[in-house]
Amino acid sequence: MHVLLVEDDALVAAGIRAGLMTYDFVVDHVVTLQAARQALATVTTDVVVLDRGMPDGDGLQLLEEWRSKGVQIPVLVLTARDAVRDRVDGLHSGADDYLVKPFDLDELVARLHALLRRASGRSSGIIQHGVLALDPVARQVMLNGEPVTLSRRELVLLEAFLHAPRSVLTADQLKDSLYGMNDDVESNALNVHIHHLRRKLGAGVIETVRGLGYRLGKASVVPGDIP
Repeated sequence: MHVLLVEDDALVAAGIRAGLMTYDFVVDHVVTLQAARQALATVTTDVVVLDRGMPDGDGLQLLEEWRSKGVQIPVLVLTARDAVRDRVDGLHSGADDYLVKPFDLDELVARLHALLRRASGRSSGIIQHGVLALDPVARQVMLNGEPVTLSRRELVLLEAFLHAPRSVLTADQLKDSLYGMNDDVESNALNVHIHHLRRKLGAGVIETVRGLGYRLGKASVVPGDIP
């Protein structure tokens, strides 16, 4: 899951970023509302964690701006403002969730997974695709009832496909799921990860759509090496 973190407190942001990365989140961090606008225009993100008291305004102003433009990305407001009126204002401004500082990292992670689950239209925490199943919280993959060991990048990539099972994802979208804005990415890195997923989960688990990108294969995928 790619998270855009909008937080001006460097210490708080560093703690959140480090904590989320231990759960295999990809986190890009910005320190102003304007930087958040620019990031959202250039990076495909799954969820935004938004502070309210930013150097260039209230985070709710940006949230209302996004919602007025039809931006539907899930947004969790993370702030020290804990009054009931503040929470109500946040939800009325378009927030999908509202969490007050200080907070527990496990609760933040659970809320982020819940936001993505609702955005994907799922009621269950387990993502099932034929004989393939992923538990996003436990970070466990099962194929035909047997556990499969994936690297961190492979697991994140598989999760991106499972969250959008009917969509064709471009190479840029997939790279945004795997890497932060400032990461150095080798030109063939995505192809390598896709190759490994096909080898471990079956040649048809990911389909190549020529000229467009990639999509999740049919749900009847069975194990097998690439021919």
